[in-house]
Amino acid sequence: MTDTAPGTVPGTALAPAGPPVPTPDAPRARRRMPPLLAYALRRVASSVLIVFGVTLVTFLLSSVVPADPATANLGQRALDDPEIVARYRADQGLDRSLPVQYASYLGKLLTGDLGTSQQTQRPVLDDLAEKLPATLELVVVATVMALVVGVLFGVLAAKGRGGRLDRTARTLSLTGVSLPTFWIGMVAAVLFVRNLGVLPGSGRLAPALDPPDQITGFYTADALLTGDLDAFASAVAHLVLPASVLALSVIGMVLRFTRSAVLESLSSDFVKAGRAKGLRGRGVLWGYAVRSASGQLITATTLSFSLLLAATVYIEQQFSWNGIGQYAFRSSTNLDLPAVMGVSILIALVFVVVNLVADLLYAAFDPRIRLS
Repeated sequence: MTDTAPGTVPGTALAPAGPPVPTPDAPRARRRMPPLLAYALRRVASSVLIVFGVTLVTFLLSSVVPADPATANLGQRALDDPEIVARYRADQGLDRSLPVQYASYLGKLLTGDLGTSQQTQRPVLDDLAEKLPATLELVVVATVMALVVGVLFGVLAAKGRGGRLDRTARTLSLTGVSLPTFWIGMVAAVLFVRNLGVLPGSGRLAPALDPPDQITGFYTADALLTGDLDAFASAVAHLVLPASVLALSVIGMVLRFTRSAVLESLSSDFVKAGRAKGLRGRGVLWGYAVRSASGQLITATTLSFSLLLAATVYIEQQFSWNGIGQYAFRSSTNLDLPAVMGVSILIALVFVVVNLVADLLYAAFDPRIRLS
């Protein structure tokens, strides 16, 4: 009697076991995108929407300005001639409906056309490309100064919590945050320029010196790259006062961020475990507490850069720093709408890019961000 497996027909042999043969209708296994890449794509998509929203808000705000651009840009004789006014409004597209104006503006914007400045008679994009390096040099140096001083004193204040240094640092940080930037600039100019005479008061370079060959647009970096030590010394001297005034406005914020982040890290379980293993002093403070607070320090850096970028309008005008802030001030006073809108979009782009980079760095340091 031949043994057969249950459910088989007698006289048939069992097929040897093998890998399953996929059928055409079998669903394919989906490949999962790396979490960090998926998070980055989501942030980029949201950044594009933010920039689009900024263009819409900027256009609407410029269209409801109570002043008339024709009045601000045409002379009195031209204003008395209705034909000249009508021709000006037609050339600027001011005689069309708002949706048509916005569609035309957005179409030009996608091709890199920001319009022509009415005060310089140059493309706004060329003006911004020429003046942006001056502002970035000022803001980057001020941000570095604020981070160095704020992080150092924040860590020391957290280390000596409740002590004299901690109380002094918190008092000074609160004072720095409370004082207006333009007031700090005026006091610093009177003290160091007029009374002591140790620092130059305006400009990016001494009038007797020629600007270095433009490589990066930063006078300090370009002077070093071209070997012009006189221009480098003059550029540094002109940079010290406005950068220090800008840095003072955010040092207090960085100090408070650092202090709270380090205090939270010092009370965490892994720091207690490190101390239980015998780690003491600088090893625990800098190797554990400060390192674990890197995410909060990224946030403090982003906020500092953004706040300083907004504050350059006052500082550049006060110290005759020929950058985006001074350009925005003159454009707004002259009702140069293409230039004002161009500056607004540029600042928004810088904000979006800086925050995007900060979010990606934060996600790289903390995997919970990109998995949430």
